[in-house]
Amino acid sequence: MYIHLGGDVLIKRNIIVAIIDLELEKLGKTNQTFLENMKIHHKKICYLCKKGREKTMIVTNDDLFFSPISSITLYKRSFMDIGNNSFELGIEVK
Repeated sequence: MYIHLGGDVLIKRNIIVAIIDLELEKLGKTNQTFLENMKIHHKKICYLCKKGREKTMIVTNDDLFFSPISSITLYKRSFMDIGNNSFELGIEVK
């Protein structure tokens, strides 16, 4: 199953490690340290919206995504079956 994170990005649900609600806690000290470690280890950081408009941080083993979509909406989407239709729509799949 895939989850639409915003823009034209879909990722497989099973590669998600964490979905962090930034509306509850904008990048606090712990999240800032985590972000710095991701940069140090040369992990891909992808902003799917303008900086300052992100609502959710999605962590995978290899990537970090900042999405304008709320964590609750992403949670609900994780139960939707998009399946192979994503390829027909021309949406990028990570």
